[in-house]
Amino acid sequence: MSKTREPNITLNLQDISIAALKVVKRLSEDGFEAYLVGGCVRDLLLGKKPKDFDVATNATPQEIHKLFRNSRIIGRRFQIVHVRFGREVIEVATFRGQHNPKESSDAGHILRDNVFGSFKEDSFRRDFTVNALYYDASSETVLDPTGLGLPDLEAGRLQLIGDPAQRFKEDPVRMLRAVRFMVKLDFLISPALAADIKNSADLLGQIPPARLFEETLKLFMNGQALATYEALKAYHLMSRLFPTLATEAEPARLISAALASTDARVKQGKPVTPAFLFAAFLWQSFITHRNRLTESKAHAPADAAHGAAELAFFGQQSIVSIPKRFSIPAREIWLLQDRLHQRRGKRPFKLLDNKRFRAAYDFLLLRRDSGEAIDAVCDWWTVFQSADPDTQISMTQSGPKKKRKPKTPGP
Repeated sequence: MSKTREPNITLNLQDISIAALKVVKRLSEDGFEAYLVGGCVRDLLLGKKPKDFDVATNATPQEIHKLFRNSRIIGRRFQIVHVRFGREVIEVATFRGQHNPKESSDAGHILRDNVFGSFKEDSFRRDFTVNALYYDASSETVLDPTGLGLPDLEAGRLQLIGDPAQRFKEDPVRMLRAVRFMVKLDFLISPALAADIKNSADLLGQIPPARLFEETLKLFMNGQALATYEALKAYHLMSRLFPTLATEAEPARLISAALASTDARVKQGKPVTPAFLFAAFLWQSFITHRNRLTESKAHAPADAAHGAAELAFFGQQSIVSIPKRFSIPAREIWLLQDRLHQRRGKRPFKLLDNKRFRAAYDFLLLRRDSGEAIDAVCDWWTVFQSADPDTQISMTQSGPKKKRKPKTPGP
């Protein structure tokens, strides 16, 4: 089958992973078709540095695995092969064909997708036209089988392949990918596609929570979290990921500040943790539960806080499953907020040694910047951290003391 070729569009081989070219060459030498595909081709054409490189081929997973000893077959819904070169992993996928409707759920989701097909079938099974671009390394040529990928790339336009309503039913995560690519590439989407996303937003409730967690990381840990958050809100998707943001009084300033801080750290090459963002997203839910438990007078303040943290995450887990390695630090950030108000005696020194102190302090500053009247405690901790030992001791001994009850005179 002939392929649409654009001979005037070439990529610089120096920008392409050597490992990926080795995979393509080895497959080609053994008589298989093999191309670089998807995001790596798109990003190279846009002058961006690809995060990873994917290869598409007509070789089956078993044939690929047989050629590369440094490989393993992964996946259930659709098997792919990971070929490892040191720390670099090249993902190699067999051309996909039209899936069997019998392998879909009653709602239209694709359950199993191990259907192999031709080069052109594979291109039309991809989600967006700008992701259906292939690079033929042997002829140094970009291939655009849909005939739409290159024009859309040039126009800065994100266009779904096929009927949006049907494609979203097959896999609702495509809506999240649409928002992520729109923000990442600074592309526009049509009003019709925007309407389809809003109308299909409820379909996200049918996606397994563990998968939505992985997609959430992709959305918010890429250096464009704030813009992504605003887009998710605009397309009615944010409240599907975090339902309490629709039912509670959303702490928009706090969340925006947390996302902006995360973006700044990513751009500076500093480490970031999803726990901090989850603490911001669920903060109002935690406060609501804590206030309710405190007002019931059935719990001491400390017990109310612990119970509220448990409830806030329990309600979230059925939507986006947050692992303990992130939920526990987020809870600790919340629980340390009250302790930051305890500034006398040995407690401040113990708090400084707490491994969550810095995150809790940063969260305290975000609360202040979002409008809470806690300037005094923020300023105190800002000074205390960098003060000399004598000043620190003085700071923990000053301030109002608790009034003691007068002794009752003896008989």
